[in-house]
Amino acid sequence: MEPVEALERIAFLLERAQAPTYRVKAFRTAAAVIAAMKPQEVRRRAADGSLTQEKGIGPKTAGVVAEAARGEVPAYLARLEEEAAEPLAEGGLALRAALRGDCHLHSDWSDGGSPIEEMARAARALGHEWAVLTDHSPRLTIARGLSPERLRAQLEVVAEVNERLGDGFRLLTGIECDILADGSLDQEEELLERLDVVVASVHSKLRMDAASMTRRMVSAVASPLVDVLGHCTGRILGHRPESEFDAEMVFAACARFGTAVEINSRPERLDPPRRLLRTALDAGVLFSVDSDAHAPGQLDWQIHGCARAEECGVPAERVITTWTARELLEWTASK
Repeated sequence: MEPVEALERIAFLLERAQAPTYRVKAFRTAAAVIAAMKPQEVRRRAADGSLTQEKGIGPKTAGVVAEAARGEVPAYLARLEEEAAEPLAEGGLALRAALRGDCHLHSDWSDGGSPIEEMARAARALGHEWAVLTDHSPRLTIARGLSPERLRAQLEVVAEVNERLGDGFRLLTGIECDILADGSLDQEEELLERLDVVVASVHSKLRMDAASMTRRMVSAVASPLVDVLGHCTGRILGHRPESEFDAEMVFAACARFGTAVEINSRPERLDPPRRLLRTALDAGVLFSVDSDAHAPGQLDWQIHGCARAEECGVPAERVITTWTARELLEWTASK
């Protein structure tokens, strides 16, 4: 294992385990520093102990580089790999094995922590055939939401990334579009029509009354531009309660207009709750098991959503993230 590979793998496993951001950043920063150096210089400086003189390289990361440069598996990486052998969730393995993609992930173009191509390569390494890049829309300024101009530029970047990645994996264009207070969508209609997948989510005024929230969500999921309703209750476990809305009416609208309900896999969301997941199942909706990843290691969190889906009896054939890219795009185009 090359030193850069070892550092990046450690960062991935730390993200997967929900380690503090500063620890992850230390290894990603070190990986970038080492990647910019010539291999012979890395080996020489690892041997003479001078790596820590480089800004961004500390004692722990220097130790990892030195072990990898000697052809050894770094001890810290070996320990993390051993810990990662323990499953993140009970159950969900059958559905996870059936997944072909992920409809919800972020890059450093909005509030994610990694470049677009790094997220795509991580998704491919997990066995996905496709993934959808869904950075935020403009009014979510706290998350550096994409203006129309930035989104147009991103479409060109995605095309370039796909050229470099070649066959066997495809990064699809998309957005996590805010559902505004009146149920309208926070992006130009012409741009939304160009995207492969549109995930629509509520991020503001989460405490509005139930009747208003219901109208707001129904209006959005009824739009032919919307493919997936993201994290429907908006809850953050232990920090933010669920938004109030008529779930039966919202899910009936999703079924009527062919909008999938997201099963959000982030450990702090796990949205929708089981009772609403069962309500959506009874309504006959499609589902999308998504990671909502903001970093490469978080892409592996889909197992949380798979476990909850299996527990509630969601059949794999109703999960759009088990479909091929062609099937997915035919479905979104038909809307």
